[in-house]
Amino acid sequence: MHLPTTRGRLAGAAALALTAALSLTACGSGSHAAAGPAIVSQQANNSPYQGTVLSKHFDKPDLTLTDTSGQPFDLRQRTAGRTTLLFFGYTSCPDVCPTTMGDIGVAMQKLPADQQKKIDVVFVSTDPQRDNPKVLRTWLDSFDKDFIGMTGDLDKVKAAAKSLGILVEDPVVNKDGSVTSSHGAQVLAFLPSDDKAHVLYLSNTDTATFAHDLPLLAKGVAA
Repeated sequence: MHLPTTRGRLAGAAALALTAALSLTACGSGSHAAAGPAIVSQQANNSPYQGTVLSKHFDKPDLTLTDTSGQPFDLRQRTAGRTTLLFFGYTSCPDVCPTTMGDIGVAMQKLPADQQKKIDVVFVSTDPQRDNPKVLRTWLDSFDKDFIGMTGDLDKVKAAAKSLGILVEDPVVNKDGSVTSSHGAQVLAFLPSDDKAHVLYLSNTDTATFAHDLPLLAKGVAA
């Protein structure tokens, strides 16, 4: 079954554990077909966060790709001990990717400068053949010039996403030349205390939710 598209925390009794099927979002060419579920455990509780609190705390992926300056970027090493928001997507996506990054960008701008500096927002391309460092940097700059972009070996990207319960499929070139990349559209937030993912945001999460949660994440407040 698919997780209902509701914002904020899951309703229900505290400590209620359930498993939800987070469907892939087929971005591109106006297509939104579901491509299969990724299973993520979630827990409803009295968390201060409006995002969905995870009952399983995922490790940050062991992933090294190329950043937007053309240099190797080791995700674990470079974001160690820092609040990190991680999202998989691609620059030619016409819908969920720019919407999600835009909402995070607007929410980040609402933070004081000192809190902004405590949060790394990392975008990992699911279409590395077209998302070279220059393309990725130009695209990310439209949301926030401090956003981090990673691109490279798609097999590594798929493995990293899979370790988080997120499915990424090979991009498909359509007859009109456009590209469709099916990928899980959730954002995972890693806390600086243990570098593990504690909070999840679905693709329909609005700016207000990110604006509420980012100050908590910047301070490393327990979920």
